[in-house]
Amino acid sequence: MTPERRTQETPQDKTDAFQEERSRLNQTFQEIDNQLSQIGPAYYGHDFVEQLLEEKRQEMRQRLTLLSTEPYFGRLDFQESGKQQAPVPLYIGKRGMDRKDTSDPYIIDWRAPVASLFYSFTGGEETVSYDAPEGTIQGEVHRKRNLSIREKELQRVVESYVRGGDNMGLSDEFLLYRLGEKKDNRLRDIVSTIQAEQDKIIRAPRHLALIIQGAAGSGKTTVALHRLAYLLYQYQGQVRAERMIIFAPNTMFLDYISGVLPELGVGSVKQTTFADWALELLGQEIHLAEASSEGARWFSLGGERPPIDDSTPGRFKGSLRYKDWLDAKLREFEAAYLPHQDMEAWEGCVLPFRLIREWFEVEYRHYPLAMRRERLLGRMNRWLEMQLKERIHDAKIRKDRAKTGKHRLKAYAKKLPEADALSFYKTLFDRPDPSLPETLAAQTKALLRKGAVMPEDLPALMWVRQYMHGPSGSFDHVVLDEAQDVSPFQIALLGAMMTEPSFTILGDLAQGIHAYRGVRRWEELAEVFPEDRRSYHELRQSYRSTFEIIEFANRILPFTDTSLPPAQPVFRSGEPVKLIEVQTPDERILAIVSFITENRRRGMNTIAVIGRTDEACAKLAQELRRAGTEVHLIAEGQSQYRGGVSVVPVFLAKGLEFDAVLAADVDPVHYSQDPQDAKLLYVACTRALHKLTLLYQGSPSPLVSAT
Repeated sequence: MTPERRTQETPQDKTDAFQEERSRLNQTFQEIDNQLSQIGPAYYGHDFVEQLLEEKRQEMRQRLTLLSTEPYFGRLDFQESGKQQAPVPLYIGKRGMDRKDTSDPYIIDWRAPVASLFYSFTGGEETVSYDAPEGTIQGEVHRKRNLSIREKELQRVVESYVRGGDNMGLSDEFLLYRLGEKKDNRLRDIVSTIQAEQDKIIRAPRHLALIIQGAAGSGKTTVALHRLAYLLYQYQGQVRAERMIIFAPNTMFLDYISGVLPELGVGSVKQTTFADWALELLGQEIHLAEASSEGARWFSLGGERPPIDDSTPGRFKGSLRYKDWLDAKLREFEAAYLPHQDMEAWEGCVLPFRLIREWFEVEYRHYPLAMRRERLLGRMNRWLEMQLKERIHDAKIRKDRAKTGKHRLKAYAKKLPEADALSFYKTLFDRPDPSLPETLAAQTKALLRKGAVMPEDLPALMWVRQYMHGPSGSFDHVVLDEAQDVSPFQIALLGAMMTEPSFTILGDLAQGIHAYRGVRRWEELAEVFPEDRRSYHELRQSYRSTFEIIEFANRILPFTDTSLPPAQPVFRSGEPVKLIEVQTPDERILAIVSFITENRRRGMNTIAVIGRTDEACAKLAQELRRAGTEVHLIAEGQSQYRGGVSVVPVFLAKGLEFDAVLAADVDPVHYSQDPQDAKLLYVACTRALHKLTLLYQGSPSPLVSAT
């Protein structure tokens, strides 16, 4: 048998492929237009049945309208084993569409089982398979083709794989093309470029808590958002969008990611910060303190930073040990809740403590504490009314006894503490507790007197509230982004609001710039879940930045004291990372202005000047404006990212990405050879997609000179 002849794609092949796909695209638009025209006009009447039908018609209109500009992004020619017909071309899009006349799939939804082959197949002529409702389907891939369609125009056709061809480097061409595009002020979906390791996470079973360590630029956030869309598709009827929630690090980041789910056709998923969610539910006159003492020192310049260990107030309050301590205090509170005395409604009419305790501890034991209190007092009131009815027949005496009984019941009720989370929490710090770190107790007591708490107090307050009032709703799935800054207690709280641990927990320990209250290793979060209900994944491939930028950042990584492996860059080559020395403050501003001007001229849509602190950035923005350069200052509490040219402190830049980045003041004062400073500088460098420059005056940071 002669070996199969391998052919190399020619320019003519590319032209033929483009013409073939343009013809098919025109047919697709015609099919979409036909289906839209057959839906008919909207119904505005009052007939209930027609209103229900109109909801379905409107859903179809929206889906077809979304398909009408970019109907699909990929093609996979698949031949199922055991079937004689030729390979079937499957077109993959963000949404599916059937032929109107035959109900055969015309466009395959990217979340469908067969579409998984488009992401998992990376070449070769071996038999492939995918899991379908009817079982495992096997077959062969004959072609994989990436398509770029923008505003109804076919822009690019890339043959990622052709059976029998040489396929040298074809699979990376489309990815590099998409990665090379300029960014705007919103994160975009990656549905057309999902990689095999990302797809595995996206399609993981819903009943697991996924913990994902992802290198900077590995697509962690977009993977999590695509996972939400997949779960809604795969588990229809079992999960609902309104019972999903995304916790992000700040409101500006929420604005940055706000467009992804709508692009994927997903709505009604709540997106918030943990602090905003908790404060809304607590609903009391309480606010967050601006910064803890150790937090302020942790971000300060110079001086010795406080040691970080399990007794650090922020880490202790976020620990499961603190939860256990709180549980013990709640049990003590509940055990002493009832006054050990009978209630005498009037002379000779006694409700014995034995019966009160039986109602409270036996009959109502399954209710949360606040409801038990309410039901107990209601039961006691009914008992009182029954005694009046059965014992007192004279109306005048009954009125007098009723007044006495109500008064004494009210006095008894005052002896029952209010089931209030904040009031209870305050009592825990009124007296020194030897089991608590002394600094923690004193700091918390002082803040509570001012009606303030630290962010790390919120899981505890919510835990107490849930104990007293029951869960505030429940979740089908929870996404926690930047989870290196999340505590085990926070995870345990959210887990208690779910029937099974359906989590996507993602972050990067190398970007753990809040170590005084976050985690230092993922095992701290993993131990919240049973071993068979959790799954750990690593995303090492970095798609954001050029090869040169990732290689530069990788040399800083060892100084972060995380023992993480270096990120693996996609080979998208760009310019070398530049280190620029300036001699004077004026020269510094001129260099920054020159950087902004040059990169604007080169078509960079988003440019960031990253400073070390918010005070330094506010001053820098003012100086740049005086020099005639308009910039957006990104500050703490800001809710919107505008794009363009931004001046941003490094601790707020985390999670964002920019076409070009200039890291200012990369000197020994602002970035010492310290794990905290190394993490901050690593964050700054890995924000850049195409261009990275570091500016310093005097001498460079030892983190840079050491590289």
